[in-house]
Amino acid sequence: MPQQTLTQSSTLTEKELHSIETFYRAFTDHNPDLLDSVCTPDWQDIPLAPGQAAGPDGLKEQITSVFLSAFPDLKIVVHEIVGSPGRAGVRASITGTHLGEVMGVPPTGQSVSIALHEFHHLEDGLLTHTWHLEDWFGMFNRLGVWHPPAPASSQN
Repeated sequence: MPQQTLTQSSTLTEKELHSIETFYRAFTDHNPDLLDSVCTPDWQDIPLAPGQAAGPDGLKEQITSVFLSAFPDLKIVVHEIVGSPGRAGVRASITGTHLGEVMGVPPTGQSVSIALHEFHHLEDGLLTHTWHLEDWFGMFNRLGVWHPPAPASSQN
C-alpha cells in the first residue's frame, strides 16, 4: 500500500514535517538509524514498551527486535498530520504480515493493520517527545488470539 500523507490545518515548518515523515520512514525503510537525524538525543517515547531503553537507541532496538522480527514486511502508512509549530498529531496505520512472535503470540501468517495515533513535540525541527497509542487489542482480536476471561461465577 503506498504511503499517503494528508496534511490538514498545519502550520508546521518544512523541517518539522520532514522530521515527522522521516520518523515513520525509519520503520517503513527498515532503517532505524534514520531516527538519529530527526530525534533529539534525549527524545522521550511515552510510554516505553516493557524492557525498552530510553531515547532514540531504545526505539531503534524495538524496531529491530520487536517490530521487524514480528512483521518483516512492516510499513507505516501516514494518513494525516495536523499541527502547529512545535506540535503535531499523526493518524497512521502499521501494516505487515505476522511472521514472528509478538507479545507472546506465535506467528499466524496473517496480514495485520494496527491503528496508530501519535502526538509529537518538536524543537528546532527535531522531535523531543512522542506520545503514542497503538491498537494492539484490535490486532489480537482480528487475529483470533485474544480470548476474554470467562465470567466469574457468583457464589451466594
